[in-house]
Amino acid sequence: MSNWLALLLTLVIQAMVSMALLTLPVMAPVIAKDLQVSPALVGVYVAITYAGAMVSSLMGGAAVKRLGAIRVSQVGLMLCALGLVLCAMPWLVATAVGAFCIGLGYGPITPASSHLLARTTPKHQMSLVFSLKQTGVPLGSLLAGAIVPTLLLGLPWQICMAVVAGVCLVCAAISQPLRHDLDHDRQPSLPMHGGSWIQPIRLVLAHRTLASMAACSFMFSMVQLSLTTYLVTFLHDDLAYGLVAAGLALSVTQFGGMAGRIVWGYVADRWLGASRMLLLLAAMMALGALATTTLTHDTPKFWVIFILLTFGASAIGWNGVYLAEVAKRAPEGMASVATGGTLVFTFFGVVVGPPIFGALSALFGTYRAGFTALVVVATVCGCVLYWSQRKTHA
Repeated sequence: MSNWLALLLTLVIQAMVSMALLTLPVMAPVIAKDLQVSPALVGVYVAITYAGAMVSSLMGGAAVKRLGAIRVSQVGLMLCALGLVLCAMPWLVATAVGAFCIGLGYGPITPASSHLLARTTPKHQMSLVFSLKQTGVPLGSLLAGAIVPTLLLGLPWQICMAVVAGVCLVCAAISQPLRHDLDHDRQPSLPMHGGSWIQPIRLVLAHRTLASMAACSFMFSMVQLSLTTYLVTFLHDDLAYGLVAAGLALSVTQFGGMAGRIVWGYVADRWLGASRMLLLLAAMMALGALATTTLTHDTPKFWVIFILLTFGASAIGWNGVYLAEVAKRAPEGMASVATGGTLVFTFFGVVVGPPIFGALSALFGTYRAGFTALVVVATVCGCVLYWSQRKTHA
């Protein structure tokens, strides 16, 4: 089967689980008002979600080998749908359980897609192809930012959750006819045991390059998810934007991420290489976060759009280059396991990042404090990458 068909399918699945994860944060001001809680608690939701993703990504590689990448992706979509239904219940405990279910569904999607693409993509195209696939993340967030606030104009937020859940189930059903061809390498008799949880982490720590990439992704993910989680609330509460306008601004940021993933993948393949490309992106993230702290309700809209577009291009656009490099450096046939191992560190950055962002914002009474912290995180990551590259050259 054509590698481009595999790319298209993995792109659509990635977009749907990304939309499912971001649906609640986009509606955070409305839900918080209805449940009479602070909108800053959305950081806790994201932390719980990615805690679930950490758990499922550890088993993702073994599950893909046994069940097949498409079957694992279908299960992930169904878990996301279940989580959204639970989040639609006006009860914080159900929301917490639903968040964990969404995370369980989100976690194995990337190892599954890496398995398919590593098997079907020529090595000289891997950064570009993986970057194209990873545009599914900002694409899903773009859809959440553009569609969900519009649905809220005419529907209760609980119904909006159910609509997104239904689309996830439809996507799982559509992928079924392709399973026979794409899951032909599955090994149904392969045992899954306790060691399957540890193997991905051992693999990453045993390879210096994989360990460096994992550390890099830990800090980058703090920046990315803090931006996408709190941008709508920041624009709504601090800059007095309407909810629809703030959601569209999030979509602009995600569009920047989509374009960035493609451009950075091409540049990394042709000229800079992954390490230099990631160093450049760290610098762009720091500048983007710093520029965001200067925004006020009097800032011209075109300047806001420009800053968010460029910030999103770096903070959301780094993943494809990173995942392609992980797949390249992984031992033969171990791309899904290596990806699952590095994603544990990526998701851990998400678990700790948004809650810290929310806590700092609540402490200082403004979300600018959180964005200032992102400047520090991106700068530290850039220093680590620079030091690592110098040591490698030496």
